[in-house]
Amino acid sequence: MIRLVIRIGLLALLIIWALVLIRPFGTILVWAFVLAVAFNPVFVRLAKILGGRPKLAAGLLTVVNLLVLTGPAAWLGIGAVEGLRDFAGQLTAGELKIPSAPAAIKSWPLIGPQLHELWDQASSNIRSALRTVAPYLKPFAGTLLGLVGDAGVGAVKFLLSVAVAGFILPYGQLFVAAGRGFLSRIVPEQSEHFLDLAGATIRAVSQGVIGIAVIQALLAGIGFNLAGIPIAGLLAFVVLLLSIVQIGAAIVMLPVIIWIWTDKDVTTAVLLTLFLVIVGLLDNVLKPLLMGRGLTTPTLVILLGVIGGTLAHGIVGLFIGPIVLSLLWELSVAWIAIDRSASARSSADR
Repeated sequence: MIRLVIRIGLLALLIIWALVLIRPFGTILVWAFVLAVAFNPVFVRLAKILGGRPKLAAGLLTVVNLLVLTGPAAWLGIGAVEGLRDFAGQLTAGELKIPSAPAAIKSWPLIGPQLHELWDQASSNIRSALRTVAPYLKPFAGTLLGLVGDAGVGAVKFLLSVAVAGFILPYGQLFVAAGRGFLSRIVPEQSEHFLDLAGATIRAVSQGVIGIAVIQALLAGIGFNLAGIPIAGLLAFVVLLLSIVQIGAAIVMLPVIIWIWTDKDVTTAVLLTLFLVIVGLLDNVLKPLLMGRGLTTPTLVILLGVIGGTLAHGIVGLFIGPIVLSLLWELSVAWIAIDRSASARSSADR
């Protein structure tokens, strides 16, 4: 008995020690595995095209991903950080303002005068309301500044995660076999089903939710920048958030389109409007192509994942949170369904 206690104690000590050592890299490793699972179909096709050279395929895919992150995504991140910093500064100083209606709206036919009056009234009312609630919003400014400070660390984590995912991709089959062996000891009857479900859920959320949201945000940011909007990066970041939580980008697109028509000539306004409308409807086209199966995870679960992941792990958690909670939700639902069907069969046998 004493020997058994000593062995268990030493094993527990090693496990705790290993967790302490891995903990600083936990977010990076989780995101790297998510990226590896999400890009595995592309990696397999690329390896076949390159004549069965998985390491070369993983290297090329990693370079492409790094170029995407260090290019457009970096621009989007810098713009969002600057916008958040300015917004937090206005909250702290109690100087948050809503712009008044542009005078050019009055010249619009049919709806111009009514829209100008409505905008002006809303601007005045919201401005007075903001003065009232401004003291209560100041603590929120501290949270925003904390996110801004975490953005640099989050960017480094992103880059490291992409690099680590590149090392993981060639050994995907070994990790799948290890996962299958681990699950077979916990749920021997459903290990294959749960492993397939986990991979499908990760790909569905990472490609069909996160991936589409990133594409929409990048394209929206390009459109906002072409329109000359001062806070283009921050608005693109808002589009990213709204797309992830499945609300949609229309809340941001409509005011931007109205502003474009008040500030630009007709030709430019038409072109930018068409571009932004296409970007706003992009998810309706890409979701059926990128999602291998319908995502049954409730929007509330994804929203909790976004909020909880961001608070727990910063910017990287914004993407990891919904994936982890969606995976937990899908596995839990599958487990409950299997238990119910087993109970129904046993009742029928009786």
